[in-house]
Amino acid sequence: MSGRAQLMWDEAVTGYDFGPDHPMDPVRLALTRRLVDAFGLDREVEVVSAKPAGDSTLRLVHREDYIEAVKAASADPRAADGAYGLGTMDDPAFAGMHEVSALIAGQSVGAAEAVWRGEALHAVNFAGGLHHAMPGGASGFCIYNDASLAIARLLELGAERVVYVDVDVHHGDGVQAAFWEDPRVLTVSLHEHPRTLFPQTGWPEETGAASAEGSAVNVALPAGTGDAGWLRAFHSVVPELVADFRPQVLVTQHGADTHFEDPLAHLAVSLDAQRAVQVACHELAHEYAEGRWVALGGGGYAVVDVVPRSWTHLVAVAAGREIAPETVVPEGWRQEVFARTRQLAPARMTDGRWPVSWQGWESGYDPADRLDQAVLAARRAVFPLRGLLA
Repeated sequence: MSGRAQLMWDEAVTGYDFGPDHPMDPVRLALTRRLVDAFGLDREVEVVSAKPAGDSTLRLVHREDYIEAVKAASADPRAADGAYGLGTMDDPAFAGMHEVSALIAGQSVGAAEAVWRGEALHAVNFAGGLHHAMPGGASGFCIYNDASLAIARLLELGAERVVYVDVDVHHGDGVQAAFWEDPRVLTVSLHEHPRTLFPQTGWPEETGAASAEGSAVNVALPAGTGDAGWLRAFHSVVPELVADFRPQVLVTQHGADTHFEDPLAHLAVSLDAQRAVQVACHELAHEYAEGRWVALGGGGYAVVDVVPRSWTHLVAVAAGREIAPETVVPEGWRQEVFARTRQLAPARMTDGRWPVSWQGWESGYDPADRLDQAVLAARRAVFPLRGLLA
């Protein structure tokens, strides 16, 4: 197996554009790509452009009638069928929507293929992680569910155990739905509590169908959770489950919208904690999945201050060339940010919270603490189903 990491990238993915007033501004992708280049990470990874996902691949997850509806809306946005979640405020139809959505999906599928076949040890598609799309409809800024498609392709290639870890602030509902009945896939989502955030799913009691009990794990975090609580929740649930499941591939989704600056959610996580979870996922892949790691982007709507730095850290971790948090952001990139957005770019690759600290679950828990209640609810719902102590 090659030890080299792949970065999946095609400039055309920046065409995933719902319009000037939509929070998912594709400048976040372009600026991330430029920051990766500014740090010289192109020399550490193999930059690969995969082909768009074809209809047969899309049908691994999505219904044929939905794919046809996306194509119709792509050809004529005025024809968007709201019954499929198209042409809504969250998912406005735009010309070329099918083509660019299939291209993003193709990058994640290509990443999964490269890792499974041993062409790369790690593969990153930060344009991916569109985890809300359902088999029969668009949802939450997501047209095709590239994360589910990547996992489905792994299963098609012969994988028998895949763990999916989603640390986006929103519940990874589309991926959970795609594999609800499949015991070969363990989906773990850490997200803001459904009482306070879209998509209002991801309760601890959602643990998988009868045929796959314990294959869905949901840690519903209280609004306001910061670095220490977020890292405590991650480390109190994820490593033990990964160790038990022993995946052949680890697929992770790294939405940057957990950040305290994100305008669409209510967690208070720093860039430094996001980086710490990226490092932890890398280590888990090596410890339990022979290093096979597919890492995806996701949400993130602080498109200048947060997203490019978070996902550049992700690429650097996958490349084996971590960027020290205190590192100064290259001046050329800061100038480009101002030229493109008229915003001042951050000066360093940190929020000033490094090193982040947290307490492990083994130190005990406080039943009156809301964060500990969230962790305990997840553990009690799933761990006994997997033969683990809650």
